[in-house]
Amino acid sequence: MATKMLACIMVSLCFVTTLQAKEGMWIPTLLQALEDEMQAMGLRLTAEDIYSINQSSLKDAVVHFGGGCTAEMVSSEGLLLTNHHCGYSQIQYHSSVENDYLKDGFWAMNRAEELPNPGLKATFIHRIEDVSERVLNALQGLEGESRAEARKKVYAEIEAEMFVDASLTGGVVEFDFGNQYFLISKITYNDVRLVGAPPSAVGKFGGDTDNWIWPRHTGDFSVFRIYAGEDNSPAEYSESNVPFVPAHHFPISIEGVKDGDFTMVFGFPGRTEQYLTSDAVKHVIETLNPMRIAMRDASLGVINAARSSSDELRIAYASKQSSIANAWKKWMGQSMGLKELDAVGGKIELEDKFKSFASTLEFSEYEGVIEAIQKANEGYYPYLEARALFFELVYYGPDILLHALEFGEIVENYDELLESGELSEKLKLALRTNEEYAKNYNAVVDEGIFRVLSEGYLNYIPEGLAPQNFKEEFNSFNTAEDYAADFYENSIFDNPNELEVLFLKGKSKSIKKLLNDPALKLINELRSHYVTQISPTYSRAKGEIKTATAAYSKGLRMMFPDEEFIVDANSTLRLTFGRVEGSSPHDGMTYEALSTTKGILQKYKPGHPDFDLPLDLVEALREGDWGQYGTDGKDSELIVCFTGSNHTTGGNSGSPAINGDGELVGINFDRTWESTMSDILFDESRCRNIMVDIRYVLWIIDHYAGAGHLVKEMTIVE
Repeated sequence: MATKMLACIMVSLCFVTTLQAKEGMWIPTLLQALEDEMQAMGLRLTAEDIYSINQSSLKDAVVHFGGGCTAEMVSSEGLLLTNHHCGYSQIQYHSSVENDYLKDGFWAMNRAEELPNPGLKATFIHRIEDVSERVLNALQGLEGESRAEARKKVYAEIEAEMFVDASLTGGVVEFDFGNQYFLISKITYNDVRLVGAPPSAVGKFGGDTDNWIWPRHTGDFSVFRIYAGEDNSPAEYSESNVPFVPAHHFPISIEGVKDGDFTMVFGFPGRTEQYLTSDAVKHVIETLNPMRIAMRDASLGVINAARSSSDELRIAYASKQSSIANAWKKWMGQSMGLKELDAVGGKIELEDKFKSFASTLEFSEYEGVIEAIQKANEGYYPYLEARALFFELVYYGPDILLHALEFGEIVENYDELLESGELSEKLKLALRTNEEYAKNYNAVVDEGIFRVLSEGYLNYIPEGLAPQNFKEEFNSFNTAEDYAADFYENSIFDNPNELEVLFLKGKSKSIKKLLNDPALKLINELRSHYVTQISPTYSRAKGEIKTATAAYSKGLRMMFPDEEFIVDANSTLRLTFGRVEGSSPHDGMTYEALSTTKGILQKYKPGHPDFDLPLDLVEALREGDWGQYGTDGKDSELIVCFTGSNHTTGGNSGSPAINGDGELVGINFDRTWESTMSDILFDESRCRNIMVDIRYVLWIIDHYAGAGHLVKEMTIVE
């Protein structure tokens, strides 16, 4: 067991011979070193076929979608696939009670019907170049502000030399706590249109009940198209734009997958924390996760009750509910997995080995590294908690606070903006935002969220770190209900119509009175308190931890030269590989690798918010006409989802699942609940990612939705 625990953050070379799951999210420029191993597992391509700067390669079909997800190009005419939950906010944006695309789905039957999405971006990686030697030489021997200034200078020099093409963006990115640096250049497209989305009964089938759970039967996909200027370069939205022609798009295999097949997932994983020390893992389990879960329990209680009360509120709060619930359930599974695998004990054992090596003359430079991390952690935890609570209240809480902030500059500087001539444009933008705000806003629901989260925030925030005026104001009322009722009664930001009328009248005296509006006062206090009292100490402690962890990471490589050490994910392009396989995460429990449409019908419950289905889909599933998308043989089935041993995390949502020939076989969308601890601890026996089978995607598009013209665009491999 001790040896297996060491594998939680590093993979012994002895595992290579077993050709099993491979921990790690690999920087694509470094795949040459893994090529033999990948080919032994079933890859029939070269590392150059996956990532190349001289010719088209798989990386040219991988898209950073909307900043937080991944997508993949599937045609030479700009068509891309991503998850339904990645396109959810766009689907909601275009939905109304009259045109309920969330409930009924949406399919553009021609290019003219494709819907533009303001602000949605699709980004491609142009090049990744290792500049570690140059940066580290420039930083050698420097600390503190001198090091920060030298880093800023060398970054600017490198970027000025490399970004000669105006269409390129990006910059130098730090990896492995500052042990490595890469220059990453990108090309971003701004005209991305919604092409198709299945009903939420398909795209979110199982809802919160099944989220992070296996077996899954979720058709988690949506379809978009990138448009470009006539020269195929990025362009702002215009009716004259033409479909983008990618350097590569994935051919789609309808041969299917089977247990044991090689798979790759190529995408933009967010953040992993494989190098947390034992005390930090304990803090996650015992303090941080319980606090965040409780905050979201409270807000979800309000939102879920509201959504069940009317179709209007169901649509209005669909995206907010989804964004809150996702991490909420993940944190519960993460804590469970870390406890079950005794992650704290495994970390302690590794730290003891590190300390033992560090006590020798050969590795004496690493003496005290673990202790330095843990000392910095002690001062870090209260500010980490305060920061998390700030984000829960401000960014995942009541909408009134951020809406007040959107008008803050105008209120505070109204006369100056009027005199300078800047007022008109700023006010036009703010009122346009107010109009969008009104679409999805309900003051009663928002007040309920504010009530439970303001109370939770002040209950959980560490001693001495609460904003003083907020705390005193809250405590001046008998109950949280009284405080929230008074707050909303005296704020105009809970009434978009009144707010618009006030600003259109343009009376300076009336507008300046908003400086005393409780919503604007509170958001200003929260932000000021965060910027001055929380963020500086948080950042300073985090910097100390990073510096010591860089030595820890480097020391592990020096002390254990026969081991491979993964580099934490940081939202940059990475590739992970493994196999199609199930797992047995608990005694007496076995998860098969594949799920079929039989499971959809077994879960189907008319009227249930998570398991209801459109009647025409029920009929089609019962009829069982799978066409070319079913399995071979007399008892043909349609595979819906499958699991694999690919190491994934947030940001990998929508990533292409690719077979050994570089063909698309699925779309990654989740992990099993027993795997959610893999950001901190990866266990090859139980960590599994979940992918929707591409054949189910195509069947929904072609047979169920009648949008076969989209399939005809794709390159289908039988």
